Amino acid sequence: MPAPVYEALPNASYLDLTSFEGNAPLPSGSPLAGPYTINVALVLERASDPTDLLAANWATRQKTIAALEASGTLWTTYGADKQAYDRVLDDLDHLGIPTFYVADAPPNGQYVSSPESRTIWVQVDETSFTTLFGPGAVLRDGGVNGLGEQVVFWEGDLSLPKSMVDAGVVGLWFDTELLSTAILADPGSGPSVVLPEGAQSPGDADSGAEYPNAIAARYNFPFADPDLAATAPGVRIGLIEPGQGSALPGGGSGTFDELLHAYREAAGITTPLPHTITVAPGGQAFSDAGERSMDVGIVTTVDPNARIILYAGSGSAHGARADAFTAYQAAVWDTVNHPDVVSSSFRSYPYVSPGSPFAIAASELYVDAALRNITMVNAAGDGGSGDEYANGLTNVSVTHMSPFSVVVGGGSLNTIASADADKTLTRILDKALAGDPATIWQMVNGGLKVLPSAAGQSATFVETVWNGYTVRYDVPPGGLDVIAGKDGKGGGLLSNSAGSGGIDISQPPPAYQLAFGLADFLVTSDPRHATGRGAPDVSATSGGNMKYLVPWPDLEVTDGAGTTTGGGTSAAAPLWAALLGQVDAIFADQNLPRLGYMNDLLYIAAVIAPASFNDVTIGNNTSSFLLGGPYDTPPDGGKDPTIAVTPTGYGYEAGPGYDLTTGLGTPNGVLLARALSTIVHTQMSGAAPALEATGHEGVWRSPVKQSLLVQVATAAEVQVQVDAGKKDSAFESGAAAEFAWTDRFAQQAMQPDFDPALVRMFDGQAQGALSWQGIKAGAELSVAIDGVAVGTPQGGLSSSYGFVDFMDGSGSAVRVARPVAVAHTVDGADDQVAVVRMRQGSEDNISLKLYRVDDFKGRIDGIRPGDDGYNAAANDRVYETASGKGRFKGPGYGEYREKQIVGVDAGDIVAMKIRTGGEVYWAFARANEKSHGEKVGHLWSYGLDTWGWESGRKGGDHDFNDLVVQIDFTSAYGHGWLL
Repeated sequence: MPAPVYEALPNASYLDLTSFEGNAPLPSGSPLAGPYTINVALVLERASDPTDLLAANWATRQKTIAALEASGTLWTTYGADKQAYDRVLDDLDHLGIPTFYVADAPPNGQYVSSPESRTIWVQVDETSFTTLFGPGAVLRDGGVNGLGEQVVFWEGDLSLPKSMVDAGVVGLWFDTELLSTAILADPGSGPSVVLPEGAQSPGDADSGAEYPNAIAARYNFPFADPDLAATAPGVRIGLIEPGQGSALPGGGSGTFDELLHAYREAAGITTPLPHTITVAPGGQAFSDAGERSMDVGIVTTVDPNARIILYAGSGSAHGARADAFTAYQAAVWDTVNHPDVVSSSFRSYPYVSPGSPFAIAASELYVDAALRNITMVNAAGDGGSGDEYANGLTNVSVTHMSPFSVVVGGGSLNTIASADADKTLTRILDKALAGDPATIWQMVNGGLKVLPSAAGQSATFVETVWNGYTVRYDVPPGGLDVIAGKDGKGGGLLSNSAGSGGIDISQPPPAYQLAFGLADFLVTSDPRHATGRGAPDVSATSGGNMKYLVPWPDLEVTDGAGTTTGGGTSAAAPLWAALLGQVDAIFADQNLPRLGYMNDLLYIAAVIAPASFNDVTIGNNTSSFLLGGPYDTPPDGGKDPTIAVTPTGYGYEAGPGYDLTTGLGTPNGVLLARALSTIVHTQMSGAAPALEATGHEGVWRSPVKQSLLVQVATAAEVQVQVDAGKKDSAFESGAAAEFAWTDRFAQQAMQPDFDPALVRMFDGQAQGALSWQGIKAGAELSVAIDGVAVGTPQGGLSSSYGFVDFMDGSGSAVRVARPVAVAHTVDGADDQVAVVRMRQGSEDNISLKLYRVDDFKGRIDGIRPGDDGYNAAANDRVYETASGKGRFKGPGYGEYREKQIVGVDAGDIVAMKIRTGGEVYWAFARANEKSHGEKVGHLWSYGLDTWGWESGRKGGDHDFNDLVVQIDFTSAYGHGWLL
């Protein structure tokens, strides 16, 4: 057989595997590496490109994937071409390269090799490495670098036989520790900053820890109640535990499940543990199991009925090294146990170059997961903005930043007690206890539900960014300048000390982040000013003043507690996996498929239901650095500061809304689950047209004839111009009050345990101007503020849910919203129950009625709002409770009440009216009184099916919180777990 012709692969150098954005060249003059055996994955391209499918909305993805699975064509479509796959197998056979064949795939074999996975695993040694990758491909021994790491590398780009390239081999991966060391300059060169002494970010004094189920309760998880958690169905949650699986040290006193059950009992869970499953076809061995203990401890206490599946990956048999990639593959392609959610905190080759065969292999694995309808959850990492990568720039772990994975960052959850003990929070706590409105407003945005002066010491107070970096000068006096933990030991820039976050410049921003309006925000803070995918997506407490009580690494419970403390984004990721597992259970109860790939749903929820997330606005993750310099920091896993470093000062600050430290924020589990339920039922049923539809060149057009609220939120007086076809209007708006209610605050108030004192504290805060606008079907809609046309950066995410915000660059906004709700019921069913939630911000006696109208103008049998007979027609259409009541009394000043109405049909257009002091006010301004010659609007939109009423005649105090009403069409379905 003639010698093969080789073709170089693009971006296939050693630096492309290990050192993207590195700052040093390969070593020179190195000898050949000694004998070795390496298992290598060859990854083929797909028979068809799934980009368009995955770019569709969630419902379309779900329906399409289900149809392809039912027809048996999902993987003939999106796997490898079978003939091309077989040609590569033949080529390998001719080259004498041993393969791990299809029959060896898990759960029966060591590696996933199949046309569906597009992967062929092979084994090479120092001779066949060159046979496979070309005459110039040899490994060299680069010695030990400044961090004590062995460097083994190859020179030039890898090649493959041209026949393999022609057959579509585009990706490579190495299951080895031999080729894992980044090449970085020591010392590096670049700017240096002087860091302030002490804690580098507030709220991280290491003063608290709780069991994971207690932390889940602080985040209002749907199954936080112990009785509900004990009876709610569990889903299948996969945990990536490379090489370890469920292995225990020898000489223990019980099985893995027995030991885990003992920990559950210590956490207050007495129900039987569902038998855990281990997938470890290549073997497993106990080593440092701290990460494994966190993962299983968090999932099993938060979701007590979840079936936990531990994936050990390739293990150690037949030259394997249990690289994390192999555990990912085992989980994604587990067609026996079918995990619903997979969580991972393990990474390998974190800095692969874009366009390299290594990046292709890693990124396409997450596409496989999306097509398999698995929700992937990844820890963002614990290295702050520098990500423990000494190139002086901001960095994220490229292989953990898939747009098809939920990337989880780190916060530090503070109680009143821990804040009181943390001097970095003393000032903000004192102001909150003294009743400072601005401070308390900020805390409520972050999830505060009880007035601090009335709350106990254990009450949740504030969440900050997790950042444990501390600077100490002259340690001991006249000695080192140290970046380390609180005592000058451990932690530091090379260890797990702060939530990673920033920009993955190796890929463009995903569509859901662009739709969220982040195009100009997703830019690195370092001199590159480069754009890319923002990370994290979401966060949860990871350390600082709230860690997790988890089992000892060997799971032994030797006393009444038997726990240790754990943290990091490695804890936040399984917490989010457990939450999404609970949502999966709720979805099944509502006749929905499991979540699968769902990142876009999170960003939609943040727009239409912002109270789904607690907004973290305090702290930073700054940690960029170079090797060499005036500070010392401990090595990875070490205590004493022995590595010289130079901080460069690039990082990210928390702030209102999405940021590059905590993403969208930390979860309010119930509110998020309700929002996700509404979003997906809306997409699945499509019962009503969006408020507006984009036409050519992004122009908004009204799909139907409708009446709209036009409400203004600005910090200064502005002139507003609304063009709606031939119906134009112009009006002035004064500035809204400093604490005028927002969507977030109004939705927060829709929780029974939200403190009435907070409602009363922020009563009387006037909104900007409210007007109303009629528009015909097909008419264009545009808005100008002070004569300048403004866009709708998030309009594509909110229009299907009844509102669109026109915003300028200074924070001024004009919301155009429907004054009605559209019933999106489970399965598009009729005669359903809906939940009506009310919070009263007025001392008036108020009552509410909900009634059905025929169109978005509010007409009933042709009668328009305000016409004679309209009141009687509305009363004939009133929704009633199961006991026959059609009028709901307000709950009282500051208080909450919840009711249910019956007889709701899919697609019903639901309108409201209130009665107070003998006056009746309608959602449609046309039916209300006049003031200064104009009809008065009494209704304000607060996002997802939530409105605020103004009960004062002729506009009253214009605060639109006298009665806040929320209508929920799906939470009462099934077991009603979201009630």
